[in-house]
Amino acid sequence: MNHIEAVILDWAGTVVDYGSVAPTTIFVEAFKQAYDFDISLAEARVPMGMGKWDHIKTLGQLPSVDKRWQAKFGQAMTDDIVDEIYQTFMPLQKAKVAQHATPINGALDTISWLKAQQIKVGSCSGYPREVMEILVPEAAKQGYTPDYWVASDDTIGSRPGPWMALENVQKLGINDVANCIKFDDSAPGITEGLSAGMWTVGLAVTGNAIGLTEAEWRDLSAQEQSLLREKAYSELFQAGAHFVVDSLADAIPVIQQIMAKRARYLRP
Repeated sequence: MNHIEAVILDWAGTVVDYGSVAPTTIFVEAFKQAYDFDISLAEARVPMGMGKWDHIKTLGQLPSVDKRWQAKFGQAMTDDIVDEIYQTFMPLQKAKVAQHATPINGALDTISWLKAQQIKVGSCSGYPREVMEILVPEAAKQGYTPDYWVASDDTIGSRPGPWMALENVQKLGINDVANCIKFDDSAPGITEGLSAGMWTVGLAVTGNAIGLTEAEWRDLSAQEQSLLREKAYSELFQAGAHFVVDSLADAIPVIQQIMAKRARYLRP
């Protein structure tokens, strides 16, 4: 008896887009174009994993951003301003996302293993549907075709709520949420899985927690990699992840551990 029925995979930083680069740089560009306002890449990464409108609003509420914003504009960022930045963000994101659809090394091997075990592959993202409709077919050309996918605006709410993960449960016909594993590289994505009653696995090196491209990561010294890896593991464990690995390529042993736990009727 297979005690794991499905995995629910995030997209950027988990299966594609090593370092979750595509969305981060676009937030910086959108703020600059819409309001000639500078935010840093580090600030842009703080809310990563949330739906993009919520991400922009949360960015505006960061103390460092809010202080500079009020100094420049004399008031806090309003929802109307968030709407304007979001409208600037969307075409920039749609133009960029196809360039970051290449699967991360080893991800497709793990997905092939899952399918050989008759484990369904669901997915969800902080991207809205109009972006996903570009990303999904582009990723399919490069070998990644999940059994189901959900966009951030397909449900009544997005991360850190459970709705996208639970939409996968419904559409994939899963019998028990405890038979699902949610993989994500961000804290809101880990919370999403926990809120849905799933096992959660954080991905430290390939995603937002470190935020470097594969080439940038490889250029670091072993000591630099070790320090960044330790920080990323800590961040994801603090978010509540049951397990953390470097990448999806390293996930099979953890999946087998969770299988063994479910065989003993343990729940997340």
